[in-house]
Amino acid sequence: MAKQQDFAEKVKKAGLEKGIKCKVCGGQKISTLFINSIKSGAGSYRFNRVQIQVCKCNEKSVYV
Repeated sequence: MAKQQDFAEKVKKAGLEKGIKCKVCGGQKISTLFINSIKSGAGSYRFNRVQIQVCKCNEKSVYV
């Protein structure tokens, strides 16, 4: 049988933050896929996909 997880282990696991800490604001950086549409010369649209790190200090500039 599997080992039962008690409440202390559950709280400890929830407290661990995944990701990278921001050096500017100290918040957690979250990986986000940023998709930008660009109109080509032929009149069709292309999509640029860029993986970016978003935290509290730069989220307003990214999501605007």
